Amino acid sequence: MKIVFLGDIVGRPGRKAVKELLPRIKEEYAPDLVVANGENAAGGFGLSIEVAAELLNHGIDVITLGNHTWKNREINQVFERFQQVLRPANYPPGTPGKGYGLFVAKNGYEVGILNLLGQVYLEPPLECPFRVAEESVEFLKSKTPYVLVDFHAEATSEKVALANFLDGKASAVLGTHTHVATADERILPGGTGYITDAGMCGPVDSVLGVKKELAIAKFLTKRPVKFEVASGFAEVNGVYLELDESGNTVRINRIIYSIK
Repeated sequence: MKIVFLGDIVGRPGRKAVKELLPRIKEEYAPDLVVANGENAAGGFGLSIEVAAELLNHGIDVITLGNHTWKNREINQVFERFQQVLRPANYPPGTPGKGYGLFVAKNGYEVGILNLLGQVYLEPPLECPFRVAEESVEFLKSKTPYVLVDFHAEATSEKVALANFLDGKASAVLGTHTHVATADERILPGGTGYITDAGMCGPVDSVLGVKKELAIAKFLTKRPVKFEVASGFAEVNGVYLELDESGNTVRINRIIYSIK
């Protein structure tokens, strides 16, 4: 099983980069499934119906979300229209949308995808991601050996801890949210692929995708600042995974492509 996972897509520049570069990535890696975090894809905050459709038309098979899930007023309609869109599974019962699902890859096999939100330095406080992960991964593993987790979390320690907690259970635990690709991609002893953060698909000359002057102003003034997505050339960050028939990761590579 070959999977490409793309980090947080930020605004129009991120979507443009994905549109232009994903065909090249597919040509090089020939993935059976493409997953991307899209919680910042609509103007930098949330996901709209139009943007969800755009990303799926670009060749993304599954879209995960995070702490900005509810920032776009259309999100409930997005969940109704697109079963390929997941929100964090540790929201309370009865929350619109779903936190995990089974998706048929191009090779005909099913892949379980689980989306979780961290607890450390993030609001709102949700159900323990460790306990939700344990139950959800067990269910998905009963259906398929291939289970990928997008852990949208702030603290490195929380991400590393969850990966080790799921080692030998999930095929991979991939971190999102901080928009900076980390250099710690590896395979844990039990066969679980891991990276602390897959990075960002968005403008490079920015502060995590935001116009530099706005981010700097917030730090200097200590007052609220309305953020806007930066412009300029963009990068696509992510990881490429190869899984064996048991669902273990046998290869994990960082992906970094850029456009002018």
